[in-house]
Amino acid sequence: MSNTKLNSERPEVDLATPNLDELEKGPWPSFVSGLKRLAAGSHEGAAMAKGVIGTLEQSYVTRKGYWKGGTVGVVGYGGGIIPRFTELKNADGSYMYPDAVEFHTLRVQPPAGNHYTSTMMRQLVDTFEANGGSGLIAFHGQSGDIMMQGADTKHVQQIFNELNKIGFDLGGAGPAVRTGMSCVGAARCEMSMHNEAKAHRILVNQFLDDMHRPALPYKFKVKVSGCPNDCMNAVHRSDFAVIGTWRDEMKINQDAWKAMVEDKGRKYVMENIVSRCPTQAMSLGDDNGLTVDNKSCVRCMHCLNATSPLSEKYVGLEGDPILAAGDDRGVTILVGGKRTLKIGDSMGTVVVPFMKLETEEDYEALAELAQDTLDFFAENALEHERTGEMIERIGLVNFLEGVGLDVDPNMISTPRQSSYVRTDGWDQEAAKWEERKEAAA
Repeated sequence: MSNTKLNSERPEVDLATPNLDELEKGPWPSFVSGLKRLAAGSHEGAAMAKGVIGTLEQSYVTRKGYWKGGTVGVVGYGGGIIPRFTELKNADGSYMYPDAVEFHTLRVQPPAGNHYTSTMMRQLVDTFEANGGSGLIAFHGQSGDIMMQGADTKHVQQIFNELNKIGFDLGGAGPAVRTGMSCVGAARCEMSMHNEAKAHRILVNQFLDDMHRPALPYKFKVKVSGCPNDCMNAVHRSDFAVIGTWRDEMKINQDAWKAMVEDKGRKYVMENIVSRCPTQAMSLGDDNGLTVDNKSCVRCMHCLNATSPLSEKYVGLEGDPILAAGDDRGVTILVGGKRTLKIGDSMGTVVVPFMKLETEEDYEALAELAQDTLDFFAENALEHERTGEMIERIGLVNFLEGVGLDVDPNMISTPRQSSYVRTDGWDQEAAKWEERKEAAA
């Protein structure tokens, strides 16, 4: 087999990679090209990058993976590092690529909302490369972290120390609280309904020790989204989801709505906005005005999303949007979302239908609920069991009692259609809820 140059303009780097070369063909950028550039570089981790390319090429040939786990960490922490050691060896037992025997990943916490400055980005990549790293970085992995991929054991501590100096910390890995994530929020999005960055930071501070020192039955994820669009996928990807919402009536700019209907036509508006309301809560009047049955609105966000890009055309930059969330804003708390494991994919279960997040006391209550949820999970979950699976096993009522939450009728939309709801004693429980509601007011 003739050798294929990693980079035809850099003959000093020579390795046969016919399979990986295929991934560079076509119009789209390829991670292979990035690896080749790193392998041809002059930094200390270049040789490691070349060995990783060779290992990956071998995996494409044999269809086997050659990386195994282990134990690697930094002083004082039990998590944040994903250890990877190669099992790829020659027939005589020597390593096929001795410069890539170790290829550990550092999980680094991103700023809330993934807000970076160009200076910050340069500091991150330069710090990693200048301290023995391969230079390969992913923004952001499925965990939400900045994934600094490619460091050997002797350089892991050094890289961490230098990252710490510029203000970055490791995230979670293993059976621990994982790195928190929040959407871009009010800084860039008109749909924001609470201070996502603050909620994110409050929860990270609350869980910092549990993030750095794994001691849980399994992972515990926290995600914060500013509105029901849930750009963080918190409802189905996190054990504790904070979703912005509102509980008063949707705001309607009737003049702007009518101008849109006049311009777009009733057929377009009916087919693309009104008829797509999942609860049929919207009604288009004879005068082209809009009526919304707010009690039936489930905050799906479709009508707000459909009209938001059109608002500037009909009201300008300073006018009120065509449709907007109400003014009584807060968050909904859900628990138990996750991807496939023991009981299949599951969406988060609403445990707090509405919670204000305005005062410091509100944020303290959020942190306390999150901590109670984590503590209950730590004490009651089985090994390798997520929060949603624990709730499935022990029952939602037991979970609510364990974390000190009262059953709320708002958790259920139509009891007669919910097979798991018992309605005996319903009137008595409803009376208790009304008493709690009056006491809170």
